[in-house]
Amino acid sequence: MEKIKGITDVFFDLDHTLWDFKKNSSITFDILLKKYKIGVGLNEFLKIYMPINFSYWKLYRDEKITKEFLRHNRLKSAFQKLNLHVEDKIIDQISDDYVLALPDNNFLIKDTFLILDLLKKKYKLHIITNGFTEVQNKKMINSNMKKYFTCIIDSETVGVKKPNIKIFNYALNVSQAKAANSLMIGDNLEADILGALNAGFHAIHFNNNSEPIHKHCLIINELKTLIKVL
Repeated sequence: MEKIKGITDVFFDLDHTLWDFKKNSSITFDILLKKYKIGVGLNEFLKIYMPINFSYWKLYRDEKITKEFLRHNRLKSAFQKLNLHVEDKIIDQISDDYVLALPDNNFLIKDTFLILDLLKKKYKLHIITNGFTEVQNKKMINSNMKKYFTCIIDSETVGVKKPNIKIFNYALNVSQAKAANSLMIGDNLEADILGALNAGFHAIHFNNNSEPIHKHCLIINELKTLIKVL
């Protein structure tokens, strides 16, 4: 495995790449389903909710729905598919509680701190995330990751989402990095990898969600593999 040369700035995605969204989200929903006495087990709920959430996030990423629509309707659609009647006001309460409670759980992807400690010595590190400003900032602070990063760029602040080239150009501008010397590491082929490559970045696909194999860039399955290439 060859070393990637000429890199000065490394940009990470946050959710599913460094911050263990799946585990943290599961813990949060376990608490909320019990709090609101929703008549469904956690595993049954997540089996239905997770693909629905993924589809709504794609719509949000493609600028087809709003943040408010996403937050309400991903839950409403899941409850409907589970044949559960939950009033809209309760759905909104669960949605608000979820956003507030989610950053309190701070499990990270395996070897996150190992990699950040090593890379911080050699590169300027940054975050580019499609998440919401207030939530992502809390995740960074509560998980003790914020100290590693020079710039934290989120789509809500920029006004566009990955893979839109504008967010990558914005990231280059605020970090004062050059695309040819920049590397994007993320879990989503469309948003992170193709978006970054289109903006002239190098890219590494951390295939944490079992996406199809491709030839666009190097694919890794563990963060510690970065030690071999950086």
